Amino acid sequence: MANTASGDKGNPVKKTKIFVLAEVREEYIHPVSFELLHWGRKLLWNSPGEVVALVLGATLRSTLEELIAYGGDRVEFFTHPNLSVFDAQTHAQVLLPFLREEKPDIILAAATVRGRALMPYLAAQLQTGLTADCTDLALEVKTGLPLQKRPAIGGNVLATIKTPHHRPQMSTIRPRLQKPLPRDERRTGAITIHRLESCPVPRVKRLCLEKKETSTLLEDQELIIAGGRGLKHPKNFALLFEIAHLLHGAVGASRVAVDMGWVSYPHQVGLSGKTVSPKIYLAVGISGTVQHLSGVMNAETIIAINKDPQAPIFRVADFGAIGDALEILPHLYRKLKARNDHAVQES
Repeated sequence: MANTASGDKGNPVKKTKIFVLAEVREEYIHPVSFELLHWGRKLLWNSPGEVVALVLGATLRSTLEELIAYGGDRVEFFTHPNLSVFDAQTHAQVLLPFLREEKPDIILAAATVRGRALMPYLAAQLQTGLTADCTDLALEVKTGLPLQKRPAIGGNVLATIKTPHHRPQMSTIRPRLQKPLPRDERRTGAITIHRLESCPVPRVKRLCLEKKETSTLLEDQELIIAGGRGLKHPKNFALLFEIAHLLHGAVGASRVAVDMGWVSYPHQVGLSGKTVSPKIYLAVGISGTVQHLSGVMNAETIIAINKDPQAPIFRVADFGAIGDALEILPHLYRKLKARNDHAVQES
């Protein structure tokens, strides 16, 4: 199914064709699209092939050239007024004829609400499999097959999945596990605009759009202070919220803290929660299981407070304080409060 080209000795060399589903939100290309391009380039590392970005929408304020600059070799933009609002069935019906004609080897999408809705529909129509919610992708050297890693059994293990007999191979990938490649204005690529004469009418009519306050609580924050079992009582999370307010950050939590009802699920960080990439991640009373650390490994700086010197969190922390979080946090709060009060008086 993949394209071929002549090798050094006249033998055909397989070219891998990777499609990524770029997301358009409020007429702009969403940053998660650039992360997907990096995943595509990673799979093609040191092997022939191309990364193709698929874009659907009515109008677009972003320039399609951005997708080339961030790693795309080709951009295919499908446009029609009926594509102004996301509808999985409508988007799929637009893409399916193109996918059947192009026969990509791999299709990647973000594990967002849109990717999780669209990709299963496409997979069923293309009669292939889908590995959802991947945390890592790699290409197997011997077979050229993508190795898809995802959490399984409630996040207690990481499973590696291969799809050797069906094409295309499809994956949704957790956002923020891969930073976009540096923007390269020197890159060139083909851009094709498909102005559709007809398009299915969405079966769902959007009446209004309301944004939740917590929808960007963690993912878009530069500083997160997260609490775990070491806080011992739900009332102690109130102190985390006070400190987060003083630091202009947000509050996260371990799965244990959420399961015990100390704080709500939108604050959960880890494989079964949010994947975050703040400049500073302050883990308070969190031991640091593999499941939790998988959600914070892209943080620029990790600071840990834990009374157990053998806690796994210290293995990845840039700075650590060994001690009881309930003794350290009040001192931290008083210092920050005094600093902020002084700054207010000075102003």
